[in-house]
Amino acid sequence: MSDERVLVVPRALALGGAGWLGVRAGGVEALLATAARHGEFRRRSEVESDPSLKQLIPYLVLRDGPRYFLMRRTRAGGDARLHDLWSIGIGGHVNPADVDVAGGFRREWEEEIAAAFVPPFRPVGLLNDDTTDVGAVHLGIVCVAEADGRPVAIRETEKLAGTFAAPEDVRDVRDGLETWSRLVFDFLERRAVSGEAGATRCDTGGGAVGPR
Repeated sequence: MSDERVLVVPRALALGGAGWLGVRAGGVEALLATAARHGEFRRRSEVESDPSLKQLIPYLVLRDGPRYFLMRRTRAGGDARLHDLWSIGIGGHVNPADVDVAGGFRREWEEEIAAAFVPPFRPVGLLNDDTTDVGAVHLGIVCVAEADGRPVAIRETEKLAGTFAAPEDVRDVRDGLETWSRLVFDFLERRAVSGEAGATRCDTGGGAVGPR
């Protein structure tokens, strides 16, 4: 287990009550404000099996109009559990050098995506899955970014392959999606059908999130 320090928030404060399965619309600004007041950076080895804390995970979905940036993990990746699985999400822990969740989004973008731009990150909701040991200690902050026709590519091509795909193409590999990606895809497609509007931005509002 990596001994990196990751941003955590007490579960009771992060969820504001009982947990849920999937993406809950809204709540991002409230969580950022809670993290600013009560978040702290703890060693990952200490919190990975502690469900009383939620590790905050910026989780970014890149789109180009209705299309999703669909990625597949190769067998060169470090976690064998993820080999050959599909994903529509770019995510990772928030570390002290990031300062806050917005910094975590920017770092993940720069590490994973090769592009000549940094888009605004539009929040859509919070992602939770307490049905597994891993999910029980993580909470996703889901944002959507738009490529708007601009070229993007994967940086670590030895670990990932990626291209924009129509919703029906993502649906064809839905059973092979990582759990979080499957939950987010279902949520976003339901929103598309209902015509719900998005929120503002993931990199503004809610205050800075820093260590205690």
